[in-house]
Amino acid sequence: MSMGSVVVGDTPKSTRWWHLADRVGATASFLCAIHCALLPFVLTVLPLLGLGFLAGHRFERGFVMFAATLALFALVGGYRRHRRPLPLLLAVPGLALLLLGVTWATAYPIAVHSVMVTCGGLLVASAHFVNLYLDRRHAHAEAHVHGARCAH
Repeated sequence: MSMGSVVVGDTPKSTRWWHLADRVGATASFLCAIHCALLPFVLTVLPLLGLGFLAGHRFERGFVMFAATLALFALVGGYRRHRRPLPLLLAVPGLALLLLGVTWATAYPIAVHSVMVTCGGLLVASAHFVNLYLDRRHAHAEAHVHGARCAH
């Protein structure tokens, strides 16, 4: 266990924070993907519902910056614990698609923008889910003690 970690139950508190960050990141990335996939279809309805700000580039850029920052902290922290590159290999192209989608693709038809940011959001969400899986597997492997009852 690292210095400064507080144990709550069987899980160090710092590890629980990283799991929470991954869960929030996965949820945010998945919601971003849904938002971007549905935006072309609900674009005209949002102002009627008082949700016109959801269609604005400013909101979208802020949301992508939040998701990118959270992803980098959570996934780099996960890599430092489990040393598996797969979450980062999923996140890097996902973040690139998100950033290109909210900057460069705004000059193109909305379908190009929507496909880029939807795919990017799904890749980043997948990276968070894989990171959670690897963290749990790594924590289980560390907690396992070989004894007379081991089957392997």
